[in-house]
Amino acid sequence: MKMLEIKELSTIRFEQWLALWKAYLAFYHATFQQEIAEFTWHRLIASNKDNMYGFAAIDGDQVVGIVHVIEHDSCWTQQPYAYLQDLYVITDVRGQGVGRALIEQVYRVTAERGCDRVVWLTQESNLTAQRLYDNIAVKTGFIQYKKALQDIN
Repeated sequence: MKMLEIKELSTIRFEQWLALWKAYLAFYHATFQQEIAEFTWHRLIASNKDNMYGFAAIDGDQVVGIVHVIEHDSCWTQQPYAYLQDLYVITDVRGQGVGRALIEQVYRVTAERGCDRVVWLTQESNLTAQRLYDNIAVKTGFIQYKKALQDIN
């Protein structure tokens, strides 16, 4: 890598973000939907929506990583939590500190914004990511459950 820079998502083009977003979805075998991608992008860069934002890792003129952040209130603290979502680094530069740099940027910015903590999830099978996370955060031991609500009357 030449020189890694971490910048706000609003400094890159939609097409640059979209390439990594599609790769991230493919990594997790998720379905890509253009309408959702465009909606998400606009929320991430909207100047009037300050609780949802993100960062891009840039090496030279190439975007090599992205991360999204959603701040939300908590019943456990007076300060908001920051949910780190959708961390993705392109295959060619994995293991070179890009993921760590993105997470550390999230730490810095959310601390400056008054958040109490940063939390995130990863798949149990993503051992590569867990090796990084084990060095920069504490595993909570919680198990995630979910229920899709489109069939609820």
